[in-house]
Amino acid sequence: MDKMQATMEKYFVPFAAKINGQRHVAAVRDAFTLSFPLTMAGSMVLLINYVFLDPSGFIASLLHLGDLIPNLADYQAILNSVINGTTNILAVLIAFLTAYQLAEEMDGDKVLCGVTSLSAYFILYPAARTFEDGSGTGLTTTYLGAQGLFVALFVGLFVAEVLTRLGRNSKLRISMPAMVPPAVSKSFNLLIPIMIVLGLTGLINFIFSNITSDGIQVLIYNVIQAPLTSLGSSMGTILTFVVVQQFLWVLGIHGPNTLSALRSVIFTEQQNMNLAYVAANGTAWGAPYPVNWGSINDAFGNTGGSGATLGLIIAMFIAGRKNKAQYQIAKMSLAPGLFNINEPIIFGFPLVMNPMYVVPFILAPVVCNIFGWFCVEVIKIIPPVAYSVAWTTPGFLIPFLGSGANNVMALVIGFVCVAISTVIYLPFVIASTRAAIKAEQAGEGE
Repeated sequence: MDKMQATMEKYFVPFAAKINGQRHVAAVRDAFTLSFPLTMAGSMVLLINYVFLDPSGFIASLLHLGDLIPNLADYQAILNSVINGTTNILAVLIAFLTAYQLAEEMDGDKVLCGVTSLSAYFILYPAARTFEDGSGTGLTTTYLGAQGLFVALFVGLFVAEVLTRLGRNSKLRISMPAMVPPAVSKSFNLLIPIMIVLGLTGLINFIFSNITSDGIQVLIYNVIQAPLTSLGSSMGTILTFVVVQQFLWVLGIHGPNTLSALRSVIFTEQQNMNLAYVAANGTAWGAPYPVNWGSINDAFGNTGGSGATLGLIIAMFIAGRKNKAQYQIAKMSLAPGLFNINEPIIFGFPLVMNPMYVVPFILAPVVCNIFGWFCVEVIKIIPPVAYSVAWTTPGFLIPFLGSGANNVMALVIGFVCVAISTVIYLPFVIASTRAAIKAEQAGEGE
């Protein structure tokens, strides 16, 4: 461990620090940091809605709240609108905040860059569609949330970079008389650069709209999804999905949502056949498909959410207390993380575009999946995870409940997976904490 830590401090930490200091990476990081309060609020609402108010949620099922409270699910509608205004518009927030932060780094006009970025984002958004009943038209909400993050990041960086540079060109400024209010004068100074930026965005949209009628958002989705269509169902397929899913998260794309349609095509039939088997036989032993997405990744590699991030939270409690900002986020993320809601960690640290945590974020679920597969398929010490378990069930309980809740080893293995992910994250937490301390000391010395 000491040798590994020394190697990381010598090579990895300086490299990560250099990347973190790059203005585009810093703008993305700070944008997600600014969006954290809304992300956290949305996550807490998700926690209440799907753990307590959903009759199939973990706590609701455990306490039989559906039997005690008539029409329990109807109460979810009270908080659904909160989700629409937080996590479901994350891409819109990031488009503004990324441009805002990069403009600040470049000494540009922060607000106008942010507002122009919003305009550009919706120029590139899929065109409005006519309702089936012909009553009007509307935009799809698909790419307003996490699934639209990649384009939102690109737009924010593009707009701030180009608009700030063009704004420095005195030939493109419209000078106003001295008596004109400063806010109006500033707006006119950037009027021509804004027109140029929006014109370029319109050109980009025109080009991509000729490639596909749905534009750049859908094209990115399809380009990512298409290479995976020929994969069959095997452990190799599962690990491929895990790596691609985690890498997409790192880029700011909602990995699970992006791959969900393809995953469903490949794995749903197998999961349904496993359910039919346990319904007929009363046991998961002998289930026909012991290796599929639900029985491997959802059971062993998803504790705390994508990236097995409950291990990261625990590692922060062990070794990250001196990294005050991330430690506070870890504390606030513990409750949602126990129920596999990890947006606070992904967007609060953030793990998106964070070179320090790329390796463990991808490696932890891969290793946990291989360990689970080894226990189920190679040494066969637990039954396959064939029963359907609510996604809000604490990840360390899923192997136990999903295999029939009658095998103590399955319960032990669930906790071992948490320990494995914690060990994988630990050296990176230590390195990140030391880097944060050095940065803090350097700031105090200036």
